[in-house]
Amino acid sequence: MRFVDTNVLVYAVSRDPVEQEKAKRANEILNDGAVALSVQVLQEFYVQATRPTRPHRLDHEQAVALIDALLDFPVQAITTTIVLAALEMRQHFGISYWDAAIVEASRVLGCDVVLSEDLAEGQDYAGVRVENPFTAA
Repeated sequence: MRFVDTNVLVYAVSRDPVEQEKAKRANEILNDGAVALSVQVLQEFYVQATRPTRPHRLDHEQAVALIDALLDFPVQAITTTIVLAALEMRQHFGISYWDAAIVEASRVLGCDVVLSEDLAEGQDYAGVRVENPFTAA
């Protein structure tokens, strides 16, 4: 099982002609079914997908319906244990708290890979490795 970062979900709903290869790849990942995410990822997805300045943005109802469908995947809540571990990871690796929380949520779910365009490709965060699924897109 692989953990998906917010950008995978945002690309999956993109109608921007420039992003269609990434949209296709994101949907392949989600259709594979062997993915997990966190409450943080769902929150970030809602904010980005409904952002008023986003071309082809989703309305509230569309975003909520998609989030409801995404709940079929394993979803990790953000717990105090994850917060504290993310704070340590942030300090140790020098990444943002938000990125560290993604890595720690993936670890709790048993994922050893995070699919993300935002984190450093190939970086290993104490047993959780980052893969950019869009490098060939």
